[in-house]
Amino acid sequence: MNETRRDRDAEGRARNARPRDGLGRPLPYGTPGVERQPEGVVRTPPETLREAQRLLDAGMPFHAHEVFEDAWKSGPEDERELWRGLAQLAVGLTHSARGNTGGGARLLRRGAGALVPFAGSAPHGIAVGGLCDWARELAGRVESGPTVDAAAEAPRLRG
Repeated sequence: MNETRRDRDAEGRARNARPRDGLGRPLPYGTPGVERQPEGVVRTPPETLREAQRLLDAGMPFHAHEVFEDAWKSGPEDERELWRGLAQLAVGLTHSARGNTGGGARLLRRGAGALVPFAGSAPHGIAVGGLCDWARELAGRVESGPTVDAAAEAPRLRG
């Protein structure tokens, strides 16, 4: 019998322990990587936005997506689509920077679509209209252009 061992976290859940690069791609075991974001962190909206902006500015949209995902899973029901849309924008930027331009463009547009209902209210000071414009413009560029630099393309979350 050929038993394959899986990496496990401290609670015994399957979790790949391979190091990751700044765009979340797995690296070979033993290679220095970028520290992962802890999962399940409950932050206030300002803390979420501050941490996500820091990661986006550092060219780490995959990690920013994880911060948004925590807010999406722990936040109030009426804000879940807001945080999910922001997570999709971050993943869209991640795919675009990895060279998956078709997937990146789709996720950027999907994230912008999820944010549209929030455009009139600027929840938590988020520049929703500007983010939607940024996402659509970037989606158009990445479909027909080269891989983008995640840090250079990082959006401003607040106006």
